[in-house]
Amino acid sequence: MFATYLIGLREGLEATLVVSILVAFLVKSQRRDRLPQVWAGVGLAVALSVVFGWLIEYTSTSLLARSEDRELFEAVTSVAAVLFVTWMIFWMRKAARTIAGELRGKLTEALAVGSLAVAGMAFLAVIREGLETALIFYSAAQSAAGGTGAGALLSLAGGVATAVVIGFLLYRSALKINLSKFFTWTGALLILVAAGILKYGVHDFQEAGVLPGLNNQAFDISSTLDPNAWYGALLAGMFNITAAPTVLEMIAWVAYAVPVLVLFLRKPASPARPAAPAAPPAATGDPATTPAEPAAVATPAEPTEPAAAEAPTTTTTQRA
Repeated sequence: MFATYLIGLREGLEATLVVSILVAFLVKSQRRDRLPQVWAGVGLAVALSVVFGWLIEYTSTSLLARSEDRELFEAVTSVAAVLFVTWMIFWMRKAARTIAGELRGKLTEALAVGSLAVAGMAFLAVIREGLETALIFYSAAQSAAGGTGAGALLSLAGGVATAVVIGFLLYRSALKINLSKFFTWTGALLILVAAGILKYGVHDFQEAGVLPGLNNQAFDISSTLDPNAWYGALLAGMFNITAAPTVLEMIAWVAYAVPVLVLFLRKPASPARPAAPAAPPAATGDPATTPAEPAAVATPAEPTEPAAAEAPTTTTTQRA
């Protein structure tokens, strides 16, 4: 259940931050009249995300009659969920510093077009998170061997509700948290969750007859890791760590989790600063004289606050 709560918290907070940026921009720009269009776009995105989640569940339980087809469908959705999770956490790490400016720029363009453009911009900003949440939630709930039942839905709803509260408090400046660290820790946990989803997808491919080795177990530690104990249920529910996995399941889990965690936790290299240009030699009457010491290079002013113009400095040239 904690895995589905984490999915709701992480995805919900991303969507909440996007909405809070849009709302704050409209309020500060004295364009409160456009807030109904923003909420209309958000509401439509949430509704379509719920329909998409229901459609996935309905396809698995009602449209597919054979068990092999259901196993294959769940395997494909698991692989798709892993791809979405991987793309999402790396994208968020890269775009976290620039997302606010990009959203404000797009909203400014939408305001110039009209109401439908504002609603469409809010819809597109939220629908991606909603569709990802529905797909990842379905796959995570299936891999936890609990199905998309009431408990899993309540855990997801609890995560989304927590994200909404955190986003509102951030908007009201009543809560200060380090979002960079938050997304780093939750991203690392989601990588482990995704590794479990991939392991479950490989098992489904084996049950559907697409991959071999269903009865070829890597190990069996049932005597140590009791699946009925609380810790066994926690590991299985969060990361799909089971006592008797197949060889292909373990290969998939390790082959995904280890390199992706290393790449995600590795700090990106900071761009090298360009070397300061050398100062020209001092003008003197004697060309054979040694050039003067280069003057200190002034740091350029920030682009948002142009530096005040200084009075021209008079340079005195020594005459021979």
